[in-house]
Amino acid sequence: MHLRNMWAVDGLYYLGIEESIGTEVATEIDRKVWDVMGRIEAQRIKKLFNITGTDIKSMIKALGYSGWALDLEDKEIFVEKNKAIVRNTKCRVQNTRIKKGLIEFGCKPVRFGFLKAFAKEFNPNIVVTCNVCPPDNHPEDLWCEWEFKMKGNKI
Repeated sequence: MHLRNMWAVDGLYYLGIEESIGTEVATEIDRKVWDVMGRIEAQRIKKLFNITGTDIKSMIKALGYSGWALDLEDKEIFVEKNKAIVRNTKCRVQNTRIKKGLIEFGCKPVRFGFLKAFAKEFNPNIVVTCNVCPPDNHPEDLWCEWEFKMKGNKI
């Protein structure tokens, strides 16, 4: 419940800013906030769950405890030794916007910043790649897909 309340507040702030000064400015403010939150949340999760590893598997374990991952309605996570993929096949934020008659939220810069900051807290050599995320065109059964790899490792 607390997590859902946090996301509701985040969404209401975003909608208020968007209504007052436009989508572009609201998204830039949101991006800056989540860039910082990625680092903060990673630090707190590492400490709370005593996660000391710097590998992809440790980072993905911690990401699973993050507010971003916990709120994904339907996620798929694939982890190999030096690579992981996180897919969101059903997005609460996007589906809520659509139900309200709003356009899809171009969340790519916001999520990208959060995930890069989160990964960097574990290991600056973790490279985050966005394979698809709005405003990108995407299939109906996939909202976003993120890939995490160690720099320099060939998969």
